Amino acid sequence: MPALVNPEECTGCEACVEECPTECITMSGDVALVDPEECTDCEACVEVCPTECITMVD
Repeated sequence: MPALVNPEECTGCEACVEECPTECITMSGDVALVDPEECTDCEACVEVCPTECITMVD
């Protein structure tokens, strides 16, 4: 169940990039991207996102 970023709501603050313990989140321009193969479903990014644009998907 990897994290998914809604690119329309992402402001590019990089809080999730800094918080991710597996470093699976990178920036593509001003939008965060999650590598689903590396995501461990810890939800740290969900908790730290100020715009609540990150959700966990099945």
